[in-house]
Amino acid sequence: MAAQGDDIDRALRGILRDVLGLAAERAEMVTPDTGLFGHLPELDSMAVAGLLTEIEDRLGIVIEDDEIDGEMLETYGALLRFVEAKLGRG
Repeated sequence: MAAQGDDIDRALRGILRDVLGLAAERAEMVTPDTGLFGHLPELDSMAVAGLLTEIEDRLGIVIEDDEIDGEMLETYGALLRFVEAKLGRG
């Protein structure tokens, strides 16, 4: 069964923590307005691929190449909305 609501948020924060090596406290301080790509030094172009692969693996979704754009990775809120939409929750 796919994650829902707060479960998606928790899962996504865990993925950020694990893939980017963020401290748990730092991952918890992320808000919907927190900038991601271009703002978090840990999230460089190489880390994006790992992040998206981990999202696919943990949440059981497929992210097509043509769905990946800068807007989706601009803020945590944008990424969360994207994942929720992929899971049919957005």
